[in-house]
Amino acid sequence: QVQLVESGGGLVQAGGSLRLSCATSGLIFSFYTMGWFRQAPGKEREFVAAIDRTGGYIYSADSVKGRFTISRDNAKNTVSLQMNSLKPEDTAVYYCAVRSLHAAPVSTTPNDYAHWGQGTQVTVSL
Repeated sequence: QVQLVESGGGLVQAGGSLRLSCATSGLIFSFYTMGWFRQAPGKEREFVAAIDRTGGYIYSADSVKGRFTISRDNAKNTVSLQMNSLKPEDTAVYYCAVRSLHAAPVSTTPNDYAHWGQGTQVTVSL
C-alpha cells in the first residue's frame, strides 16, 4: 500500500521561507517521478514542481521559478519542496504525488499521478 505523508506547512509572513517534506512508503521510490501540487480555496489543483526519478530533471511552474526548489533523497524515500520569498498568493494546501507509471517522465497534469498525500496547509500573510 502506497502512502505519502506531507509535513512542514504552517503560517509565515510574506517574504519568508518554508520547507515541505513528503515521506513515502509502499513503493520503490527511486523508480518514480514525484510532483508537488497545490490547491487554494475555490480553485483547481495546480502543478508546482516535479522531479524525475534520478533527480536529474526538474520542472517548475512559472509562478514559482526562482523561488521554489524541489529535491529528492532516494536513500530516504523523501521528496522536499524548499519555498523561499513566499507570497500571499502561495497560500494553499500543498500535496505531494507519485507519477502513475514506473520510469514515466515529469508531467504537470494531476491525472498523471496515481497516489497523493493528505496535504499540508501553507498560509502566507502580508
